[in-house]
Amino acid sequence: MAPMILGAAPFGFIFGALAASGPLGAWNGLLMSATVFAGASQFVALGLIAAHAGLVLLWLTTLIVNLRHGLYAANLLPHVARLPKRWRLLLAFLLVDEAFALVSEFHRREPQATLGHWYYLGAGLAMYANWLTMTVAGVLVGESFPGLATSGLDFAIVATFVSIVVPQLGERPRLAAALSSAVAAVALHDLPLRLGLLAASAVGIAAGVAALRLRRAARGAA
Repeated sequence: MAPMILGAAPFGFIFGALAASGPLGAWNGLLMSATVFAGASQFVALGLIAAHAGLVLLWLTTLIVNLRHGLYAANLLPHVARLPKRWRLLLAFLLVDEAFALVSEFHRREPQATLGHWYYLGAGLAMYANWLTMTVAGVLVGESFPGLATSGLDFAIVATFVSIVVPQLGERPRLAAALSSAVAAVALHDLPLRLGLLAASAVGIAAGVAALRLRRAARGAA
């Protein structure tokens, strides 16, 4: 988890600094990081709050941004379905992009693992501690670094996502899903409420499933 924590750390610091200096305020920014724990939607919410958007728009927009977590949950469901409800609620809260990448890869390597939920818990708690710590740091000292939002530090999160995706592109269905969703995301970038992200996800899933079926059909014919 360490490389992904390093990538997400500047993102958390910037959020803390922007929250403390904006209408949300330091304490509400800390509370958001502690209870929401979703970086991209927190930044979106921060912008909407600064624009004095209504609660309904705020809720719907952040919901759309976070819909990808539903895809993550569907992927991991077979591995956590047997767990008690208290475990599933805790793991659901800790489900972020980085934790999903590590946990899904773990289950791919160890399909019969019986303690995967502990691996999941460790990955999620590590990122949660990092996000909360960096938010606190941003709140406390962020004002000492003016221009953080335009400093380029947020590129670290882009590098983190690249490091998540690239190692998983060894199979053609995954490569097809990644390439098609990337093209769709660029083409649909201007859709409102970040609907382009959701549409690109759907395109990637469709392409990946199609490529997987073609591969299975080819193997069956052989």
